[in-house]
Amino acid sequence: MSSATRLIPLLVLASAAATCFAAPELRVCADPNNLPYSNLQQQGFENHLAGMIASDLGMKLSYVWYPQRSKFFERTLDAGVCDVVMGVPAGMEEAATTRPYYVSSYAFLSRRDRKLHITSFDDPRLNKLRIGVHILGESDDSVPPVHALLRRGIVRNLVGYSIFGHLGEVNPSADLIRAVVNKDVDIAVVWGPLAGYFAEKSSVPLEVTPILADPAEPALPMTWSIGIGVRPRDEALRQKLDYELERLHPRIQELLASYGIPQAMHGGN
Repeated sequence: MSSATRLIPLLVLASAAATCFAAPELRVCADPNNLPYSNLQQQGFENHLAGMIASDLGMKLSYVWYPQRSKFFERTLDAGVCDVVMGVPAGMEEAATTRPYYVSSYAFLSRRDRKLHITSFDDPRLNKLRIGVHILGESDDSVPPVHALLRRGIVRNLVGYSIFGHLGEVNPSADLIRAVVNKDVDIAVVWGPLAGYFAEKSSVPLEVTPILADPAEPALPMTWSIGIGVRPRDEALRQKLDYELERLHPRIQELLASYGIPQAMHGGN
């Protein structure tokens, strides 16, 4: 037998061994254009958190990119193309969630030089100010703060901005924040992480005031607990992620602070 022939079985065994000892994979489904959460360049805080967890577990991190719109979970997590979605509100039907790694709320956002200091939906000035709100494309009242405003008869002065934007638009959710900066609206009601992140990056000083509840409708959720989503049957993975979130808690808090993510003092949903 020639030396080349004897070498072939050894190469096959080496290849098999490498396959057996390859690092397990943490497959994450994420939006490719959704800062401050995630993007293709992996600049979002959810990207960094996924990297922290994968590194701590000795796993290889990989992504499946898909816009986080309708049927997102059906075509990603449920389809089996990934195992994890990094930011999922507790109680969502589409996925089982880990323990929360942050709790945030909606917020009023305005230019600091306007000195509005609005803290409540019952502020009478809201009847006359132009109020920017995010809409999801399904119905204008699908966002809880919009429901609170409509309940008070505040309708004609609402200005809707699609949270999804136009195809190819970078950071579409920031359109609402830019509207405040450019004085297209007087004030906006924004999900806290978006408000905090883009306010920190704004060249114009902005005021972010958390909305923890609507006194007229206390059951209307303004505050949400956010965890990591997995398939309900993947209980072992969920428990592993729970352990990591507890173990990495100090680093996660530093990460969130570095992105300007405002955190509520108490949990909501």
